[in-house]
Amino acid sequence: MHVASPHGGEATPEQPQVAHMPAGYVLTNGMEKKDVIWTAVLSSLAALLTLVAALYACYWWQRRKRKREEEEEEAEQVVVMQHPTSSLSRLNGILSLKTPLISTKALGAQLETAGTPNKTPSGTSSNLAGTSIPEGKSAGATSPAPQNKALQNVKSEHPSNRSISLVDMYIDNSEPSENVGQIHFSLEYDFQNTTLILRIIQGKELPAKDLSGTSDPYVRVTLLPDKKHRLETKIKRRTLNPRWNETFYFEGFPIQKLQSRVLHLHVFDYDRFSRDDSIGEVFLPLCQVDFSEKPSFWKALKPPAKDKCGELLTSLCYHPSNSILTLTLLKARNLKAKDINGKSDPYVKVWLQFGDKRIEKRKTAIFKCTLNPVFNDTFSFNVPWEKIRECSLDVMVMDFDNIGRNELIGRILLAGKNGSGASETKHWQDMITKPRQTIVQWHRLKPE
Repeated sequence: MHVASPHGGEATPEQPQVAHMPAGYVLTNGMEKKDVIWTAVLSSLAALLTLVAALYACYWWQRRKRKREEEEEEAEQVVVMQHPTSSLSRLNGILSLKTPLISTKALGAQLETAGTPNKTPSGTSSNLAGTSIPEGKSAGATSPAPQNKALQNVKSEHPSNRSISLVDMYIDNSEPSENVGQIHFSLEYDFQNTTLILRIIQGKELPAKDLSGTSDPYVRVTLLPDKKHRLETKIKRRTLNPRWNETFYFEGFPIQKLQSRVLHLHVFDYDRFSRDDSIGEVFLPLCQVDFSEKPSFWKALKPPAKDKCGELLTSLCYHPSNSILTLTLLKARNLKAKDINGKSDPYVKVWLQFGDKRIEKRKTAIFKCTLNPVFNDTFSFNVPWEKIRECSLDVMVMDFDNIGRNELIGRILLAGKNGSGASETKHWQDMITKPRQTIVQWHRLKPE
């Protein structure tokens, strides 16, 4: 478009106006963006370093606090006692041998060989056999006269004359905390074929576990400590009063070996689409059974323990001549997991006590990420004979934590009067009645 000039001539075309920016402006703007990025990166690194330093300071403070608390606890609990051989001398615990008095390998025959095949005279091995009739008598079958002698031995033996670690752990005469029904079964022993015959007859007044108001019960059978070989009855559908009438044969068990076993009957409710529900269980130490007869039992089922902490194998020995009480912590099994990885970092803390007064503390090493630690640690304490019935050992299995307080997994109190259970009290009494002998026993840990 042409515009007339005010002077009468034709005007030139109108030109667009362009803003001209200084050359240094674009460069300065780019540098400001880089400065912002670097500032953000450095600030993030500084914040991260501050956080790491704070966490380390918290961890260090927690460690110092825990150590200070333990030192204060030890200082408060140490008391002065009178010793018969010296006036006002402190009763010290003496850490003696680093190796246990009894090797765990030497205990295998007594504690952990239930699952090992038992060699018969013919050289064949015999294991648990369920619902199968035993074979006929072999050429080396026992004659009737030795059978009568074996019957007399069974009558003469009494559980109070023996110290069987596993059996003592399951002796429980307390009443069930709730009614979960009863089970009827019978036992018989074939002396000629060394076979235990178990007949599971029926159950009564079982609780309803299904929405229909009934259950689908069956029985799982084990001979502890062997948990690998399990036998089961058939499932009885929709009933609270099942009748199984099934017979199980446990072959290759001499009477001496059998009396160190515990019969475990566990009643379950079968579920097709989920885990089977536990109804109740019965533990029967077979050393309590008179096999000269054919006993039949009605036993009240007990609800399974909801908070199982695990088991601890210990040994006790007392030497009156030098007043030395020796505790050996051999191993633990099936400990309760305390960490998020499904494991624990267990160690054992032991207090020697006189009444309510704590005298001396001992600790084992810490075992990382395990529920079945082997401690093999031995502690010895100087305890005069006249005080041995008054003292006790508070044994605590702990889970070590780097941050926070260490957690209690379970504990037992070994004492002659007020132990944490019948097993712990009997262990202490056996130690006193059998001086200079090492008494080995499993104990179930208690939550508190």
